[in-house]
Amino acid sequence: MSIKMGVLGPKGTHSEAAASYLNERLDTPYELVTVPDLFECLQEVDEGRLDTALVPVENSLEGAINITLDTLARSETLEVARELIWPVHNQLMAKCGAETIRRVYSHPQPISQCRAYLQQHYPQAEIVKVSSTARAAELVAAESASSGWAAICTARAGELNGLHTVAAEIQDNMANCTRFFQVRRRGTGNPVLPKEKVLIICQIDGQKAGALYDVLKEFAERGINMTRIESRPARTELGAYIFFFDLEYTPDEQALQESIEAVAKKSIWLKNLGTFPVYTVE
Repeated sequence: MSIKMGVLGPKGTHSEAAASYLNERLDTPYELVTVPDLFECLQEVDEGRLDTALVPVENSLEGAINITLDTLARSETLEVARELIWPVHNQLMAKCGAETIRRVYSHPQPISQCRAYLQQHYPQAEIVKVSSTARAAELVAAESASSGWAAICTARAGELNGLHTVAAEIQDNMANCTRFFQVRRRGTGNPVLPKEKVLIICQIDGQKAGALYDVLKEFAERGINMTRIESRPARTELGAYIFFFDLEYTPDEQALQESIEAVAKKSIWLKNLGTFPVYTVE
């Protein structure tokens, strides 16, 4: 029986491209299943209808993908199995010519990533946000060339839908990349993957002066390198926040475990979402 991996669909999204890349490097590839939105994708794994999912967690230009972080924080069953850092390539694709474009469709993230290009070349165009870049390509493909519609999408999404490239690599920053997490239910999958990073989520008492400093000190005093910190509202009351800590794995597992236990004692609650390898695509 095949192992099913959920990705944001339809076919042709950055998520599907990243999952296909990962699949090519695994001894046992996953069966890729496209899902309409990120929350549903994560929920399918949480409730056992999918074995795993590859979901975006942060873009280098636009920051965190909040729905991914919030779902991981609320779930009692999900953990991170792998991280994949994926370079983002956005293309402007259409049936019509460049001079007749008057409406541009895409996911909110690529629209933000290409803001300067759109302002320079299509300041009068209507910008329409949809659920994915691949969905944008589908919508444009369903109209005639005379509509003046275009999509910001992957080259594959455009090709799948019979669109041609109006302009290539239109992202404002050529170093644009997205971090993906492969998530699964706790206790499933391969337990012997390489260890490079640890993800910790906790809620601390925001009313106490120096509470965040006290937490960070536990990592610093034991030589644990923190590579990223992100905060999100706890959704319990105004001013209450959850913190996400990416920690660099160290062979000194005792120091690492002691720091996590010390932070747990200073937190309202704490979750360890796993130790996992990081894959970087050049």
